[in-house]
Amino acid sequence: MRKYNRGMILPLLLCLLFSACSGTQREAGSNSPDIAEVHIQETSSKEESSAAEYSSFDRTDASSAAALPDYSGEPYLILDDNMPDFAEEDRTLEAFEYYSELDSLGRCGTAYANICRELMPTEEREAIGMVKPSGWQTKKYEFVDGKYLYNRCHLIGFQLAAENANEKNLITGTRYMNVDGMLPFENQVADYVKETDGHVLYRVTPVFFGENLLASGVEMEAFSVEDEGEEICFHVYVYNVQPGVEINYATGESRPAAEGPYESADGGKFNQGEYILNTNTKKFHLPSCDSAQDIKSENRASYTGNRSELTEQGYSPCQRCRP
Repeated sequence: MRKYNRGMILPLLLCLLFSACSGTQREAGSNSPDIAEVHIQETSSKEESSAAEYSSFDRTDASSAAALPDYSGEPYLILDDNMPDFAEEDRTLEAFEYYSELDSLGRCGTAYANICRELMPTEEREAIGMVKPSGWQTKKYEFVDGKYLYNRCHLIGFQLAAENANEKNLITGTRYMNVDGMLPFENQVADYVKETDGHVLYRVTPVFFGENLLASGVEMEAFSVEDEGEEICFHVYVYNVQPGVEINYATGESRPAAEGPYESADGGKFNQGEYILNTNTKKFHLPSCDSAQDIKSENRASYTGNRSELTEQGYSPCQRCRP
């Protein structure tokens, strides 16, 4: 096996080099009964995916990423017609792994591997609690599965590449993103490799807006090599959210959602904050948000108070800083 090191992230818009992903997709693993279909074509014998589609995603364009639809009840969003974006020359039968260096804020970048038997674990997973990914906060909610809001989420799951406490492969992710969002796709890949001894190009890219320490979500791509995407072919964005919890993506701090079944126990004091308003677009931002700095003076206003009052006035949160 060789460690894969390009020195730079792969070219990003090469999906046209691939043959179209076709054929019926296999069902997700047994831990994910609610997500039975990822591939959106040829689903006559299965339930069609209820996930929305977003066909203009460009991770090189911040405005495109910022325009991703808000979470609306489904753990993931289908990107680019479910077509992954791998280079033709990467369709190899040789095992490789690549993990980006942490950036100046200690945040992970793209993790990329050619998943196969050679990479998969042969021993039990070891402890990873010593790693504190960017945005890490220890927070418990009674209504969250397992109580703890955050998990140390492997970008490339342990069952795929046997990576334990690799800080370049661990991000702060909600329990919901980890179990309901990412795990079903990981299970698909693991099951395929175990059953066929095949190879799957697999790449996960955390999406951070501005200088947020917590990723807003992860982009996941996979493509089975030997059968040219016949069995494994997906390209999705998984939301780093937790139903019933409001999250400050700049810091990782959280509180019970202001609306819905989980009312704040502090009388809304947690929700007091300072925001910058764009009175023209009716967006509100954190003072540190780059978009806030670009607001024209005649459309700019400062606001200190309760976030929910802003939404009642018709303002919506910036999708870049996620105030």
